[in-house]
Amino acid sequence: MGSSTAQGSTRSALGGSAPSWPAFEEAVRRAALPRTPLEILQINLGKRCNQACSHCHVDAGPKRTEAMSSQTIDRLLALLADAPGVHTVDITGGAPELHPEFRRLVTQARALDRRVIDRCNLTVLSEPHQQDTAAFLADQGVDVVASLPCYTRDNVDKQRGHGVFGRSIDGLLSLNALGYGRPGSGLVLDLVYNPGGAFLPPAQAGLQDDYARILKADFGIVFNRLFTITNMPIKRWADQLRRQGRLAEYMDLLVGAFNPAAAAGVMCRNTLSVGFDGQLYDCDFNQMLEIGLGWGVRRVSDLTELASVDRVPIAFDDHCYGCTAGAGSSCGGALAD
Repeated sequence: MGSSTAQGSTRSALGGSAPSWPAFEEAVRRAALPRTPLEILQINLGKRCNQACSHCHVDAGPKRTEAMSSQTIDRLLALLADAPGVHTVDITGGAPELHPEFRRLVTQARALDRRVIDRCNLTVLSEPHQQDTAAFLADQGVDVVASLPCYTRDNVDKQRGHGVFGRSIDGLLSLNALGYGRPGSGLVLDLVYNPGGAFLPPAQAGLQDDYARILKADFGIVFNRLFTITNMPIKRWADQLRRQGRLAEYMDLLVGAFNPAAAAGVMCRNTLSVGFDGQLYDCDFNQMLEIGLGWGVRRVSDLTELASVDRVPIAFDDHCYGCTAGAGSSCGGALAD
């Protein structure tokens, strides 16, 4: 295991106050978490988004202009072609669909016979020049992981902005019309829930049943799975907690709910996260805190092969408690029963 402390880490964000919890590395010292062979390449195309959600750990928004270059995309595709063990390309942002080369990346990754995931905020599907995006995703057989933090209008609009719930429902209906989420279609539609406050997600299985029942009854919407994801104490969410004087309280909640079984399944063990600028990270959260890989090679342009990251220790910090609290949290939802 490797450790790194960045300027944006939770420990430093307390403004000099001594934290009441042990460093994360101490919590996992007995259950070593070595990296396993790389399977997932997560690519953050940039920070431009048509929304500015209160829980966003990326600080994405309409005014952000950061975007991955064509050269970095080319290099990633070349590395992917020589990495048969990497079966999934997980594309995120911002709203990744707004990147001018999103479709090229998707098309070429699919041509390499890789599973491609689009992390979609749903409202982007009704943005100008995006009305055919859902059809493009379906034509390419892309799995859609869609943000819907609640099945009620008030909760979604409070967290993500006025009118977002209605546009999200429209987006889901358009995906359903193309076959997404429907049995036998082969088009996967998963939803993502994250809490609207400083608390842990409820049990994933039970909440999935609630989503399925209510979305079907109210709108005729169907989907495959629901992923519950804990709000990470970094960036915009941490800033909000700090203004409320609740950051230490939230960290105490996460630390008190530390679950070794969830820790064993953390996504950083088999995932490489690539920032829009080509920098390499263990996960999307480390990326936002600028906690780079714990070795000499830091950029995509420095890599000779993707498999070389298998030998690199994982860099942990206190925000990692968010992935290991309760049932755990990852880009694929809960990690333990």
